[in-house]
Amino acid sequence: MLESYIQKKLQTKKILLMTHIVMGYPSFDASYEIVKQMVEAGVDLMELQIPFSEPMADGPVILKANQNALEGGSTVLKCFEFAQRVAKEFPIPFLFMSYTNIPYKYGMDRFADQMKSINLKGAIIPDLPPEEGKEYLAAMAKNNLAPIYIFSPETSDKRMGYISGHAAGFVYCLARKGVTGKTTSFSEDLSDYLTRCRQATTLPLAVGFGVKDKNDIDFLKGKADIAVIGSQTIRMVEKEGVQAIGNFIANLF
Repeated sequence: MLESYIQKKLQTKKILLMTHIVMGYPSFDASYEIVKQMVEAGVDLMELQIPFSEPMADGPVILKANQNALEGGSTVLKCFEFAQRVAKEFPIPFLFMSYTNIPYKYGMDRFADQMKSINLKGAIIPDLPPEEGKEYLAAMAKNNLAPIYIFSPETSDKRMGYISGHAAGFVYCLARKGVTGKTTSFSEDLSDYLTRCRQATTLPLAVGFGVKDKNDIDFLKGKADIAVIGSQTIRMVEKEGVQAIGNFIANLF
């Protein structure tokens, strides 16, 4: 199970690193090379985003990557094929990240069954709360897949407890409200919020939205279990090319 993998890795590392790619951006060949470099540089787990036309939780950097991937011909079928390839070739857990419309149209049971068949470990679907996700949760449970749910600084303690009761694998803690890619203040307020998150669940905590460098990751040590880097790697690809990713990741540790 995903949680046991995370707990085992935490026995030898102070904090794990999860990265995020948009499948098909800037191309599927480039996406594969990015995954390869990330894994070789020491990434512990990875989100594979299925591009969507209206990624509401994502800021302009990931939004643009979604649009470019779709314009380049990325489809759900191609994303499943890509995910199957990397899950077979690389020894880390891979998760899908996408929005409700995609598994809904695909069919929740079919979507989860196929995830299981290609050895994915879970999914992050930001716009599908537990109250509306009974079919999704049942399909994930049947396949022993982790539905990753989200806390934010605006989430009440009571709501955190409710969400935790439906989550598995880990909880994704947004470092701030809003969308991905904006500046986050790594401060005492964030520490207090993460203390609240820790009290609300026994699951490992991942922190994303604004994590961009080694200083941010060092700040999170002892406060969270997983640091999540997303928009910053896409910025690196845009500025310095795919070949720069491995070195960027290696310097985060």
